[in-house]
Amino acid sequence: MTNPLLETDALPRFSDIRPEHIQPAVEQVLADNRAAIEAITAQPGPHTWYTLVAPLEQLEDRLEKVWSPVSHLNAVMNTEALRAAYNACLPALSAYHTEMGQNAALYGAFRELSESEDYERLEQDQRQSVDNALRDFELAGVALEDEAKTRYAAIATRLAELASKFQENLLDATDAWHWDTPQAGDLAGIPDSALGVMKQKAEQAGVDGWRVTLDMPVVQAVLAHAHNRHLRQRVYEAFTTRASDTGPNAGQWDNHPLMAEILDLRQEQAELLGYPNYAELSLAPKMAESADQVIAFLEDLAERAVPAARAEYAELEAFAKTFDGRTQLEAWDVGYYSERLREARYQLSPEDLRPYFQADQVMAGLFAVVQRLFAVTITERTDVDTWHDDVHFYEIHDADGDLRGQFYTDLYARSHKRGGAWMATARGRMGHGGALQTPVAFLTCNFTPPVGDKPALITHGEVETLFHEFGHGLHHMLTRVDAASVAGINGVAWDAVELPSQFLENWCWEREALDLFAAHHETGEPIPETLFERMTAARNFQAAMQMVRQLEFSLFDLRLHVEHDRATGERIFSLLEAVRDQVAVVRPPAFNRFPNSFAHIFAGGYAAGYYSYKWAEVLSADAFARFSEEGIFNPVTGRAFLEHVLEKGGSEDAAKLFRDFRGREPSIEPLLKASGLAA
Repeated sequence: MTNPLLETDALPRFSDIRPEHIQPAVEQVLADNRAAIEAITAQPGPHTWYTLVAPLEQLEDRLEKVWSPVSHLNAVMNTEALRAAYNACLPALSAYHTEMGQNAALYGAFRELSESEDYERLEQDQRQSVDNALRDFELAGVALEDEAKTRYAAIATRLAELASKFQENLLDATDAWHWDTPQAGDLAGIPDSALGVMKQKAEQAGVDGWRVTLDMPVVQAVLAHAHNRHLRQRVYEAFTTRASDTGPNAGQWDNHPLMAEILDLRQEQAELLGYPNYAELSLAPKMAESADQVIAFLEDLAERAVPAARAEYAELEAFAKTFDGRTQLEAWDVGYYSERLREARYQLSPEDLRPYFQADQVMAGLFAVVQRLFAVTITERTDVDTWHDDVHFYEIHDADGDLRGQFYTDLYARSHKRGGAWMATARGRMGHGGALQTPVAFLTCNFTPPVGDKPALITHGEVETLFHEFGHGLHHMLTRVDAASVAGINGVAWDAVELPSQFLENWCWEREALDLFAAHHETGEPIPETLFERMTAARNFQAAMQMVRQLEFSLFDLRLHVEHDRATGERIFSLLEAVRDQVAVVRPPAFNRFPNSFAHIFAGGYAAGYYSYKWAEVLSADAFARFSEEGIFNPVTGRAFLEHVLEKGGSEDAAKLFRDFRGREPSIEPLLKASGLAA
C-alpha cells in the first residue's frame, strides 16, 4: 500500500489521506530521521553549515510535510478515527523532539560551529539559526543530568497529550449543545443571516424550525441581537461553561483537571531548567526581558484604560435603564444593550454593513489591497486537491513573476471544525543546493456560511479577522530567508509575531481600501459616505471596555504562570477574580468558566504570552502611523515594510527590524490615539 503522507514532493493529496496512513508515516519518518541524525553526529569535525544545519533542516522539513496535513485535518475535519490516529502519534513526536533538543552530540556540533571561523562567514539568517539552536538546546534541557533529562522528556510528552485533550474536550462540548425551537418569535431581533444558518442546521438535523448552536457566528448574533432575554442567558451559560463542571453539560468534558496538571508540569519544567516560574522560561526567547516588565506594561495600559472603561459601562447602564427600564445588567445583557446603544448613538448596527461584505468579494479586495501595498499578484488554482468543497487554493507571485507563496482558505463554520481563526504553516521556505521550496499556508476562519442560493455575507469584524490572519500568512509566505528555521514566522519572537497581522487590519477602516471591495451584494454600490462616516465614528465605541477585557486575559495568563505554586496547587479562579478586581468592569456570574475554554494558553502557543496581542498592537499602530503620514498605499512605504519586516522573518532581532522600518523605538502614543485614549 502506498502512503500518500510519505509522498512529500508535491502538495498533500488530502482526499487520499486515511487515518490508517498516519501512524505508519510518522513512525517511518522518525526512524529515518534518527538514523540520519546518528550519521550526521558520527561525522568527524569540524562541522559546517552544509554538513550540520542544512541536513537537519531538510529532516525537519520532511517531518513537517508529513505531520502538518494530519494536524490540520484534525482541526478542520475531526473524526473519531482521525483523532485516535493523531493522538497515537503525539507521544512518539514529543519523544523525538525532546531527544533532538537533548542530543549532546548535536549540541556539541552546534557549539563547535558557533566558535569556528566558518561561523563568521555565514549569512545573517544562518548565524541567527545557529544562535537560536544553541538557545533552544539549553531550553530543552540539554545540560540536565540523566534523571532530570528523563523527567523533562516525560513532562514534554504529557503536556502534548494534555493540550490535545483540552482541544478535544472544547470541540466536543461546543458540538454537543444545541437548542431547537419551532417558534420564530423566540428568535426575534436576530439578523436574517444568522437565522438562515439556524434554519439550515435544523433542516440538516431533520427537525422543524431553527437550531441554535454554539458556533461563534450564532453565539455572537444571539448575544448582540436576541430580544429574548431568556435565550441570551441560555446561550451565554452554555457557551461560557463549555468543558467545565457547570452548565448544561456539567462534568462531561471538564477541562479543569487538565488545566491544573498543565500548570504543575509547566512549573516543574521551569524549575528543572533553573527558572523561578514558567513565565520566565516562556519569555526567554521573546522580546520582553522579564515578567515584571510585561506586568508593568499591562498595568500602565490599565491605568489609562480602566477609568474610561468604567465611564463607558456607567453610560451603558444608564442607557439600558432609559431604553427599557433594565436596572441590573447581567453578562448576557451587555452585548445586547451595547448594540442598542451603538444603534442609538451612531444609527449603526454591524448588520447595516454586512450587505457590503460578500465573502468572495472581500477576499478579492484583500488581494487587491495586498497587491497595491507589496506589488504582488494573487491568483486561484482549481487543480489542487483539498479536504472540503469550501476550500480554495491560491498562489502569490511578485512583480518579477516569481512564485513567492501558496495558500489554502477554509472560511466557514461547520460541525467537527475547531472554532476561531488561525494561520498555520503547511511547509516553509527553504533554500539548499540551488533549490528553493515555496512556502505554503493554511488560512482558516469560521464565518457564517452561505445559505441556499444566498451568498456568504460577513460582518466588518470578520473582515478584520480575515485581514488579520492573512497578515500572518504574508509574514510566512513573503519571506526572502532561505534558512528554514528563521524563514517566515519561524524564529520570530512570539511577542512580535502579531505585528503583521494586526498591522494589516488597519486597511479595513480606510475609505481608499474599502472601495476596492466593499460593495452592496445586490446593487454593487459602494458604502454610502454617510454610512462610512457613522462606521468610522463608531470605531472606538467601547474601546476602553474592549481593552480592559484583553488586559484581563493578559494579566490572568501571566500571573497564572508567575504565581503558580506546586505545593499549594492551582488558584485559577481565585487568581482570575483578583485580576478582575484590578481591571474588569463587567463581572461575570459565578458559573462562568472562561478559563476552561482559554485554548490560547492551555492548548496553543500563548502560555505566559497572551500579552503579545497588546504589545503587537503598540507596534502595529506605530507602524501604520508611518503609512498615515506618507500615504496608505505609498509604494515606498509598502516596500520598506516588506523589506524590513515581512521578508526578514526571524532572521534578525524583532526590535531591530522594527527600528529599521520606523527609524526609532516604538511609541505607545499611536495606539492610545487609535483607541481614543490619548490624553
